[in-house]
Amino acid sequence: MPVPRPINTAELEFDYGSFDAAGFAASALANWQSLAAVIDHTLLKPDASHLQIEKLCDETIRYRFACAMVNPCWASTVVARMNGSGIPVGVVIGFPLGAGLVSTLRQEAAALVKLGVRELDMVIPIGLLKSGEHAAVERNIRAAAHVAHHNGAILKVILETCLLSVEEKLRGAEIAIQAGTDFLKTSTGFSSGGATAADVALLRGVAGARSGVKASGGIRTLADVRTMLEAGANRVGASASVAIVRELGAE
Repeated sequence: MPVPRPINTAELEFDYGSFDAAGFAASALANWQSLAAVIDHTLLKPDASHLQIEKLCDETIRYRFACAMVNPCWASTVVARMNGSGIPVGVVIGFPLGAGLVSTLRQEAAALVKLGVRELDMVIPIGLLKSGEHAAVERNIRAAAHVAHHNGAILKVILETCLLSVEEKLRGAEIAIQAGTDFLKTSTGFSSGGATAADVALLRGVAGARSGVKASGGIRTLADVRTMLEAGANRVGASASVAIVRELGAE
């Protein structure tokens, strides 16, 4: 088994000054409409019903959230329900463990984009990353990124930061960017912890302007969202999206 190589942070392309987190946060928080535009309205509970999924779609359209984010089995339902809205459908892949075969990940991504999904959120192969098998991690991400980009979709890579050391977060983030991700994402919401401001800031530090940063997991209030945006996120994933935008004046 490969021994993880200690990370040399000088190797990473830090660019702290290229993304104006304060300015972005102020713009996103200016009104509820601009805030809704950076929130992925999410329902990933395994027991989510058809009626709940339809409600998610209707809320996404009503408030104009960034996307409706669901599990793969609901993709065709959501694509049909959202048709003509101009709002993309997002689906998680390799979720929530990031422990599948790369061929399975590729096939899942291909099937979903064929259905009309335009945002894919994949879980990084966590065990491979922690084992120092960086080339295998990159192959997984690159496979999903190729499918997404070839079909006009975007890819977000979930690091599951609560399970990683600082060095693993730094290395995983850089690998994901080099492999073609469009966003670095903190968490699935199904592990031992969710998004933290420190992790968002760390991911933004690695990303600079090279990719987006999505904070997800445990974000339930307007104050939570503000914290994540000010730390450097430019997308937020939440199931409490409606309550959040109502705090800012939505009805």
